[in-house]
Amino acid sequence: MKAYVFPGQGAQFTGMGKDLYESSALAKELFEKANEILGFRITDIMFEGTAEELKETKVTQPAVFLHSVILAKTLGEDFKPEMVAGHSLGEFSALVANGTLSFEDGLKLVSQRALAMQKACEITPSTMAAVLGLADNIVEEVCASIDGIVVAANYNCPGQLVISGETTAVEKACEAMKAAGAKRALILPVGGAFHSPMMEPAREELAAAIEATTFSNPICPVYQNVTANAVSDANEIKKNLIIQLTAPVKWTQSVQQMIADGATLFTEVGPGKVLAGLINKIDKEAVTANA
Repeated sequence: MKAYVFPGQGAQFTGMGKDLYESSALAKELFEKANEILGFRITDIMFEGTAEELKETKVTQPAVFLHSVILAKTLGEDFKPEMVAGHSLGEFSALVANGTLSFEDGLKLVSQRALAMQKACEITPSTMAAVLGLADNIVEEVCASIDGIVVAANYNCPGQLVISGETTAVEKACEAMKAAGAKRALILPVGGAFHSPMMEPAREELAAAIEATTFSNPICPVYQNVTANAVSDANEIKKNLIIQLTAPVKWTQSVQQMIADGATLFTEVGPGKVLAGLINKIDKEAVTANA
């Protein structure tokens, strides 16, 4: 079965999408529509902007989404997903790809999500850190032992977890992870504590926007970050998407479930090859490709 996967924040690079814009009339039309919806020329930043400009949350999230979704749409008849999944932000790309959301609604939600997350980041000093070489349960136990808010946020692949929370709690957790035998525990250059309780103000704001958006039943199941299971019901997808901002990304578990359900080829759609790399670490036998 063909599985298509969509990357999240961090996959962006200067020049992303320019080749699509120049080689496809459909891509050009969709990029221009995106400029109109967003109210600024995101294409100028994607194609010519600096890494710093691209790193702004209000730019990064729509940019990665647009690259992924427009690339999927230019695949035409070749694009026949039997299952989809996206990492964090990538779940919105996956939901456009499988017909749950329209292109326009997906972009509006991603833009609102980015702005809401930005605002939430400004309330309390918070951050994320990558922990390498520790079992999931040890990471969870260490987080639970720390005073303050720090939780497992991204289950990326076995031995690679990202933790998230208040800056001081994350710093303490990093020291405790190293003491527990982690190969590395390093603070990431991110704007705040994504996929943690620190995102509750953003979740509330985004929930209202998601509730007001039309969700259709998809052409194929989406394996959602929150459950790591196949979901095809529009209302259930909506509910899980609202929880997503404050809940962990169960990427390892999602990929394992997709393989158990018959995925034979994982094609990454969007900038970079991060997910293909993670999938190969989750299952060495998995076959991966890039669109």
